[in-house]
Amino acid sequence: MDELPTEISIVTLNCWGLKYISKYRRERLSEIGKQLAVADPQPHIVALQECWTQEDYQNIRRETRLVLPYGKFYFSGALGGGLAILSRWPIEESTMFRYPLNGRPTAFWRGDWYVGKGVACAKIRYGPGPKHVIEVFNTHTHAPYESGPNDSYLCHRTAQAWEISKLLRGAAERGHLVIGLGDFNMIPLSLEHRLITTHSPVRDTWRVLHPESSVGKADDPAERARHRPIPTAEFNILENGATSDGPYNTWRWSSTQQKLLGPTKSDVVIPPDTVDHKGKRLDYIFASTGDIPSLGGGWVVSRVSVGMMMRHPDLKCSLSDHFAAEATLTFHPLPTHHHHPSRNETIVDDDDDDDDDKDLHNGTYLQSPTASEFRGSKSFDAQLLSFDSQTQSSFLPPTNYDDILIMINRYVARERSQRKWRAIHFFVSLAITIACLIGVWFGPHNYVAFILMLVSSLGLTAGTIDGLLALLFFKAELRALKEFEWEIMNAKAAAGGGIALVQEVPDPDRSW
Repeated sequence: MDELPTEISIVTLNCWGLKYISKYRRERLSEIGKQLAVADPQPHIVALQECWTQEDYQNIRRETRLVLPYGKFYFSGALGGGLAILSRWPIEESTMFRYPLNGRPTAFWRGDWYVGKGVACAKIRYGPGPKHVIEVFNTHTHAPYESGPNDSYLCHRTAQAWEISKLLRGAAERGHLVIGLGDFNMIPLSLEHRLITTHSPVRDTWRVLHPESSVGKADDPAERARHRPIPTAEFNILENGATSDGPYNTWRWSSTQQKLLGPTKSDVVIPPDTVDHKGKRLDYIFASTGDIPSLGGGWVVSRVSVGMMMRHPDLKCSLSDHFAAEATLTFHPLPTHHHHPSRNETIVDDDDDDDDDKDLHNGTYLQSPTASEFRGSKSFDAQLLSFDSQTQSSFLPPTNYDDILIMINRYVARERSQRKWRAIHFFVSLAITIACLIGVWFGPHNYVAFILMLVSSLGLTAGTIDGLLALLFFKAELRALKEFEWEIMNAKAAAGGGIALVQEVPDPDRSW
């Protein structure tokens, strides 16, 4: 294996590669592969979302085979999860973890349930040492089809953020460098965002270098409360990391504007000072520092940017309806006044370690810095030492857990109501079918009998589908909600300094 890297460049991109739906899919995804192959800096790890077909994945692999020789396409659900990971280094292990809460089969026009959304996990080895391992977690969480408190899938996304935070935390406890990335369909500092950065030892790489960046599009209540000026298109790219919905992306243009694009058309230039009301950051790269005692240092954030903004050379359109989020992690040794071994030295844990080593083992180096001094690369020492000096809690405020529990209970009530009415529909359709059969038995043998049989057959078919949903899907979802509720109650108890819930208290009013 090559000598140990001092930098790791990371790219995550939602490719918008829906078969039969996404326009110019083959042409765009092939060009994405070409651009990844010549990108500067050269990416070492690439995570793709909405790369749905083997054809597109193989096209990208062919284009990037010299710089990213290893890759994994992940299979999930009836239609596939659309997730893939490409790597400069070998992928030793791979797992596809499916989210317990993930949309509804009744919303077939949205498809989230059918693609089996989850987390594509890959263990990548970049060196010979036991801790020279990167664990990559690539995800695409449930899309928000409504906005604000009416978003009926907010509970799904919150549960998904909770699940990936557990995966990230487990990998960090193994002493590996942890990278969680993808299209999270959330805005910065939202509840889902804070679940990830609080319950797992990772930091949002963009906010490390841009701690004052936006927390949503200009019209979002949280962003309006900051009383900042409406950003320009350029500012949203350079400072706010807006990967979605901005004016630079041609797929967000009106149909009239898109008619200006095409093989025979000239390039359409968007002025940098164009006011951008809608641009927001949905794509993230979260990263830990790795096992600092074993490595003799840690991975710090040296560069973040929005990438893949170029247009297709012939079609003149953007390569996807998202831009890429990019980050570079740089290995930085501990400051000289800290004892640390060389990167290849084996460490034996000792209960008599000094206070600094205890802080390292306790993970305090892994907390997210917030001060603006971390902008740029002027102080990698400060970035590392901040993880040691800060004593941020590993729990959210108790009121946040209460908010989640209220959300869960509201969603439970909705699902129980849905289950009840679908079960009623089944029994009503069964009764109508029996009545129709009786009518056929006693009625004349003419078109009336045919109509009665047709009505009973169609009605019973629809009722049976609803009956199966009530019996299988809704019951399974309610059980998943029960697990989520218990884990949040457990976290709330721990956050309040209480003892973790050892024994579940049964609720006689709930049959789920």
